[in-house]
Order: sequence, then structure tokens, then C-alpha cells
Amino acid sequence: MSRHILINIFSFITLVILQIFVFNNIHLGGSVNPYVYILFILLLPLETPKWLLLILAFILGYTIDYFSHTIGLHIAATVFIAYLRPKLINLIIPKLEPGPDVKIGIKIFGFKSFLLYTSILVFIHHLSLFFLEIFRLSDFLSTMKRAIFSSIFTIVIIIISQYFVSAKKK
Repeated sequence: MSRHILINIFSFITLVILQIFVFNNIHLGGSVNPYVYILFILLLPLETPKWLLLILAFILGYTIDYFSHTIGLHIAATVFIAYLRPKLINLIIPKLEPGPDVKIGIKIFGFKSFLLYTSILVFIHHLSLFFLEIFRLSDFLSTMKRAIFSSIFTIVIIIISQYFVSAKKK
């Protein structure tokens, strides 16, 4: 097995464990929930085929759904951002060519582009997740507020983790 595959398996397992045992237990004000597990999808290599990206998103969403006792909510939201991911990368950094040495992260994208990329996908994930969970428009404003604050909290954790991982590699 290649080194990259082992690193991705380790990332998957680590993020799922952190989500289940740490982040699922954080409820700030009853409405702020960080969902950091999507970092796995955000950081997959550029050369990951679209079909594999969608399958990995499904497996990740299913795993989180299973341990969170939700039925398909995380699958739907995670597969949705996996579907949008390649298009968004092409919009944000159109000249970025896939290759074995090109890793998605704050180092390659730069802070501004990585923040934009992460913010859009995290917000879309949280918005779709929370609206599927509540499944009515009568609570539109409270659901929107929950998606915004949870997204901000998740983005901050993701950015901090990127600097932490970058510092360890030096």
C-alpha cells in the first residue's frame, strides 16, 4: 500500500474518532456544533477521481451517521460538498494542475484562497445538514443562524489545525 493511502486511512480514522468523541459533545449555546470530520474531504489530493471522492464522502457520511444515530443526514451533506469540491477548486485556483506532489492545504492554496475554499464548502455542508435535520422552513432564521455560527467555529478549528500540521512538518 502506498504511503499516501495509509496517510488518508489514518486521517479518516482520526477525524471520525475526534468527531464522535470530542466534537459531537460540543454544543455551545445549544446551537453551535463543529463538524470537523469534513476536513477529510476538503484535504483529499487533487488527483482523487470524482467517483472515488463521492464514494469516500458516502463512507465518511455513513460512518458519522452511524455513530451519531442520524439517518442519512451526514451522507447527504458530505456527498453534496464532495460533488461541489472539484468545481470550487477550479473556480478559486483555476491554474492549479493535479499531480502527486500537489496537496490541498493552506501551504499550497495560501491563506486567503484556502479560507475561501474552506468557508464555502463548510457553510454549504452545515446549511444542508441543518436544513435536512429540521426539514421545515418555519425555522429558517434559527437554522440559518445555527449554520453560520457552527460554520465559523468549524472553520476556525480547521484553520488552526492547518497551522498545527504545517508547523509539525517543518
